[in-house]
Formats: sequence, C-alpha cells, structure tokens
Amino acid sequence: MGYYESPTGGDYTGSPGCRAPRLPFLCIHKLGHLDKSLTDSAAGECKGLYLLELTTLQAANIQAFLKLVSKWLKWIAETPFRFAKSPAQSDLDVALGSYGRQVLERHWDSWISESDWEWISARGFNTVRIPIGFYHICGAEPSVLQGTDFSGMYEVFQGAWSRIANALATANTYGIGVLIDLHAAPGKQNRDSHSGTSSSEPRFFTPQNMKHTVFVLTVLAKQLKRFAESHNPPLHNLVGIELLNEPVHHDSLERWYIEASNDIRQIDPSLPLYIGDSWQTDQYTGFIERQSSSIPFLVLDHHLYRCFTQEDAKTSVHQHAQNLLDPNAATPQMFARVASKLENAGGAMVVGEWSGAMNPGSLHGVGNEIEALREFVKAQLALYERHCAGYYFWTYKKETTGDKGWSLRDAVQASTFPITIGRRDGLGVLQRTINSRAARRESEKSNAYGQHVSYWSRYPGNYEHWRFEAGFLQGWDDAWTFIDFVNSSPGNGAILELGFRGPWAKRRVQQHATTRGSNALWEFEHGFKQGVLAAHNYLRELLP
Repeated sequence: MGYYESPTGGDYTGSPGCRAPRLPFLCIHKLGHLDKSLTDSAAGECKGLYLLELTTLQAANIQAFLKLVSKWLKWIAETPFRFAKSPAQSDLDVALGSYGRQVLERHWDSWISESDWEWISARGFNTVRIPIGFYHICGAEPSVLQGTDFSGMYEVFQGAWSRIANALATANTYGIGVLIDLHAAPGKQNRDSHSGTSSSEPRFFTPQNMKHTVFVLTVLAKQLKRFAESHNPPLHNLVGIELLNEPVHHDSLERWYIEASNDIRQIDPSLPLYIGDSWQTDQYTGFIERQSSSIPFLVLDHHLYRCFTQEDAKTSVHQHAQNLLDPNAATPQMFARVASKLENAGGAMVVGEWSGAMNPGSLHGVGNEIEALREFVKAQLALYERHCAGYYFWTYKKETTGDKGWSLRDAVQASTFPITIGRRDGLGVLQRTINSRAARRESEKSNAYGQHVSYWSRYPGNYEHWRFEAGFLQGWDDAWTFIDFVNSSPGNGAILELGFRGPWAKRRVQQHATTRGSNALWEFEHGFKQGVLAAHNYLRELLP
C-alpha cells in the first residue's frame, strides 16, 4: 500500500504503517472477464473477451492469503511473524526465520477457507485481488528465484503456486473473478517491506531486475493460461494481471510497461493488463492513451486512502465524505477527467485499494462514529460506481476482529459497509418488464438519435448518422445482455453491469467496421456509449 501524496489529485495511498495483510483483496469490478457462454450468445464473434472481465468489478483484497505484506501485515495477521528473523517485517524475514516453510504453509491453508469464499459470494462481490510475490511462483518455475534475494528459498515457497492455482479454481466455482497482482518484484519496486524484503532500497530499476521481472510475468501468464485450459470447460475467471503494485515513479517505468505488456500479449492476446499509477494518475493516463492502438485493454490502478497525512487528520470525517461527493472538488474532478480519457482510449480505471479507515483526528468530537464511517464509505462507493470499472476494499479480514475501518468482515458486521453490494432483483422486476423494454429501447433511441442529428446539423459535413443509431441499439442490447446474465450465472444473484465500457466499445467498433465499413466510426462509438448509458439509467429506474 505505501503512502504517498499524489502530485496530481491530492490523493493518498496507504502508508507502510497502516497495512492490511496483502493477500486476497475483495474487489468490485465493473468489468471483469466475460463468461464465455455470455460472449458466445451476446457478443458472437467476440470470443476473446469474457463476461467476468467486462462487468463492474465489486471486490475485496484478500491480503495475507499468500503475501505477508510487512509489519503492517502483522497488524492484520500477527501469527506468521512470531518466528521471523529480525526485523520481522517482510516475507523474506519469515522465510529466514525458524520453521519458515511450516509457518507459511499453515497460514496459506488456514487464512482463506471455503466459508470465506461463500461469504464473499453471498454478499455480491464478484472479484478478488490476490497479491503475490515473484517467489510464490517458484513451484511452477524454480528459475524465477535465481539472482534474487530469494535465491535458495525454493523449499520454503515451492508450495505457494499450487495454492494460487487452487484459489483460481475455487473462485471459479463461486462465479468470482481473480486479479493476480505482482506485489513484490525482483529487487523490490518500492521502499516498503510489503515488496518482499525489509530493505528500504528499491533495486527494481536495474536492467537485470527489470528484465527478470518481465520473465517472471511471462512465466505467470503461461502458467495461469495452462492451468485454466487444463479444466473442462476451461476456467474463464482470470480478470487480469497487475504488472506491478505501487512502483515508485521512474523514467524507465513506461518503457518497461510496454516491454512487459507486449511479451505477455504474445502469450495471451486478450488478457487485461493492469498498471499502477505511481500516484501520478494523469501522467499514466496519458501513457495509456498513447499506447491505445498498440496495447489494448490497459487498466489504470489508483489507490485511495484518507487517513495518513496531517491534512487527513485535520479534516473531519464528514468533510472527507463531502470532498468525495462534490463534483467540483479535486478528487471527483480527477476521477471524471481520467475515467473519460481512459474510456475513450479503450482502457479503464479501477481503485485497487481503498478502505473505511479514518485517522482518529477525523473522528474527534463525532457523536455517532458508526453513522459517520457509513457516510464516508457510502461516498466512496458512489464515486467509484460513477467513474470506475472496479474497486477493491483493503482488506478482507484481520486476525483480531473489531476493526471496522480496515476489515471488510468487521465493517459489514458493524454496518459501516453495506451487507450486500450491487443490485438484486428479488421481486422479479426485470422479468416482468421484458415486454416493455422494446418500447423503451425505441423511445430512448429516437430521442438520442434526434439530438445527435440536430447537434451535428449545425456543422456541415459528410455524416453517416445511421451508424449512431446502429451503435445505440448495439450498446443498449449489450448492456441488457449483461444485466440478464444473472439469471443463468453461478453466484449470488447480484445484477451484473457492463463496467469496462471503453474496451468493449472498441471491440464493437472493430466488428462494425469489418461488416459495415470504416467511415464515420466515431458515430457508431458515440451511439454505442449512449445506448449503454441509457440502459443503465433505465435499470436504476427499475431497481433504485
């Protein structure tokens, strides 16, 4: 999590001093992998994109499942550090301590159980983010350890890979997507001990370590693809790989992102790839825009916390909430700007880490702390729903119960976080309105088409407005395909929504160009996006 000030939007991410266990995270992804059965029926030829990848990702981080995320992980789960070597802050310290392998394997096998997956699914979460270190894949490829601080640690970590693979398969049975996050790279990509070692020197940005990390990521992509395809039917719940968690900004990072992305796409051309924004959100938004034609489906990961700085402590919890709700405030302005640019570039934005935690100073004089924290969480959810393709709460649970700011389980128990996430249709409203949808579809299309034609009539040119109409209808139909998919999908009955609109729109534009020609494709794309928006607005009327 690391805690740094964003030079662009005033946002902060968690400091090393407030870390939850870094393993599975729960996330709410608006766009996860599309389930192949949905793509085949609704998207036809778009079989490279899976439904779970495209729905809004509503999720949590399952930290500490494999990754022990530093001394702050001790704050989440202290037991694994009892026999660690001093300073007992990192995965390497645990491995070098007494009983390293036994301690780690006991933790891996007990921290997340079947009942946890059941709990996650029942509450509407459709994705988990699982942070791993590069050393966790040595069971699949021992050479990932060569020349690193973890050389000679094969016996300690070789059992981690089977647990990662098992988590992917188990999540699939519950209809839950999985985002694999490389949280610790060779040489470590930031100064925090959650990056693998307790050293404060990030040595990732050397030619050797950067090259080796690309190798690690290609091994990871190959092994995940091989494991998914070994099932019958193949697993389709891998929603992406995050190339690097919270790297410090460096002049060579963008070039490395390009190299790593190209090599992974040689293995799996359709796999969504996530990059950290290094708390320079606008800069890396521009990077994704520039790479949109050569590296499609890049997702920007931004982390947001409001409890670490002096300014955070001086700001009341009520003002924190208001600052997230006010569309003219700095953070909502940044989210709106970035989300729009990324969608137009065929990308998307997710909040890979956030929480309900507040600095004690923000709660000073608050009469009803539960209600105040509920207001803060609600404000974040509203912001993320409006602009993001997914959002992952940090963290799923803690070893010691009662922390309603950092533990999702405890937040739900205390009612500071909703009991369930996402819309549900317990009364069968959607089924009863199927016949009326056709009329609403035609009405919405006619209104949008009329406004489109009227606006562009003021600017003489060669238009093909029929493409706008075709795009609108395609967008409306696709949006409702996602929504209706809940009736035939595994899981919890939560309504799915098309969240990664940018990548999906680009895919639809390509298909349209293939069948109808490439003139005025912008009109089809504009229509498509308006059709999706109209469908989602209608859904909100039916299920407020």
